[in-house]
Amino acid sequence: MSNPTHSGVVLSLEGRVALITGGSRGIGAATVRLFRQAGAKVVFNYRFAAQQAEALAAECGGPDFCRAIHQPLTTPEEGQALVEAAVSAFGRLDCAILNHGIWPAHDAPIATLTTEQWRNTMSINLDSVYGTIRASVAQMQSQQPATSNARGHIVLVSSTAGQRGEAFHADYAATKGALISLTKSLSSELIGQGIYCNCVAPGWVATEATVDVLSNPEVAKPLLSLIPLGRPAHVEEIAAPILFLCTPYAGFVSGEIFNVNGGAVLVG
Repeated sequence: MSNPTHSGVVLSLEGRVALITGGSRGIGAATVRLFRQAGAKVVFNYRFAAQQAEALAAECGGPDFCRAIHQPLTTPEEGQALVEAAVSAFGRLDCAILNHGIWPAHDAPIATLTTEQWRNTMSINLDSVYGTIRASVAQMQSQQPATSNARGHIVLVSSTAGQRGEAFHADYAATKGALISLTKSLSSELIGQGIYCNCVAPGWVATEATVDVLSNPEVAKPLLSLIPLGRPAHVEEIAAPILFLCTPYAGFVSGEIFNVNGGAVLVG
């Protein structure tokens, strides 16, 4: 019997258009690169990192394939505007990756947590997510599916903080916990229409946002001791599960909380 030919497994998003929020740095930038490698056209937003964003868009094929949009995300209306920009760029929307968010690095005990910080975290991490998803779903419902497998995919990026809480960061943990509940609600509502909604929940990830924390041995050692794998994630290790959830190989996965945390939190 002759040996079969092995051509490999291909995670292809050829012909799809993806919107990736917070795409200029960290997990978002890794996700932009991976989606482009999978063949998708990509739109991503940035707020401050204009030079990095434009360089990433150029690296990923330029305006015919990848576009960086200057769009803050603090309100539902700004989320709506970003979706409209993505559709204007490439004519449709097949994948919406809600990756943006802030984590105020300073400790804020609940007794002194300011209303200003609470509202700012809620507006960026939750209000704008709602507006972006609302507009994304409406667009997906209005267009012909790119494939027979799905009308669209939504992936929310939560956190282990949303599952077990995080002392002195109640504002951040509350928003990330809300994204988990939102994922399950949207799955129940939309999967019958062929729109998949799932969630990736990372633990500590080595990014520009966490470098000050993870480079301080006195702070990093107790944090990493809670991770059985003993290290933070690389950004590509978060981007890859996000990509997988938008492919036909995840065709029977809906409403899932995909834990990517080195074994630190073993819950759904």
